Amino acid sequence: MSVVNRIDAHHHVWDLSARSHAWLDAAKMAPVRRTFTLDDLAGHAAANGVTATVLVQVLPDLDETRDFLTLAAESRLVSGVVGWIDLTEPGASDTLAALPEGLVGVRHGVQSEADPAWLNRPDVRRGLAAVADAGLAYDLLTLPHQLQAAIDTVSALPELTFVLDHLSKPPIAAGELEPWRGRILELAARPNVFCKLSGMVTEADWDSWRTSDLRPYAETVLGAFGPERVMFGSDWPVCLLAAGYDQVVSAADELCAGLSESERAEVFAGTARRAYKL
Repeated sequence: MSVVNRIDAHHHVWDLSARSHAWLDAAKMAPVRRTFTLDDLAGHAAANGVTATVLVQVLPDLDETRDFLTLAAESRLVSGVVGWIDLTEPGASDTLAALPEGLVGVRHGVQSEADPAWLNRPDVRRGLAAVADAGLAYDLLTLPHQLQAAIDTVSALPELTFVLDHLSKPPIAAGELEPWRGRILELAARPNVFCKLSGMVTEADWDSWRTSDLRPYAETVLGAFGPERVMFGSDWPVCLLAAGYDQVVSAADELCAGLSESERAEVFAGTARRAYKL
């Protein structure tokens, strides 16, 4: 399937000489425990018709966000940055206002928060309101057990555009759909939420996954959100734990093969362009 001018709505870079990445210390992360740059991505992107990307934060580090904005300003490939700020800080609005151009969204690693209702905290909600006031999107990085708090938060902030990362990391390796599927349907009923078709290969069995393993989960979000609210993301270089860039794109193409040409254009470009105002 030939799709040109794709947008990869979710990838990362990291420089291990610039700052520590403790999350890479686990033995299973050894394949990606090195520096990855935009130059490392450029060839893979070009070979797959990707002409624009969204660079997403890795660390809860405002300096990383500033560095990413500098990278974006100097790059023809990166069209926007989803960065990090401390949402709980009273001065969140001022922090956002002080950042350079290029920021299209904010993300926090909610998946690592012990409190499943972290998103419901008043200080977090205040920060999310600041994101909305700044005209930015907010990326939801959640696990399935945190989806109820996401549903509550999305409902409470209809003026804020939310983007669900990685389908909220369903248990693909175990082949389980519920209760994840029911919560996704409830979340998708809120019109201010988009979903990334991303991160699936690393929730599947890294060594033996097939596209058929991903299909029930992809079909769930495509049916729930519709192609006009689903966007492709590679999750490179994290995806390299289970698949190369080409394999991730090929799997996404196969999963979207039943869509019309205009619907595929939404998933591979249009949705990201609208959600992030690229």
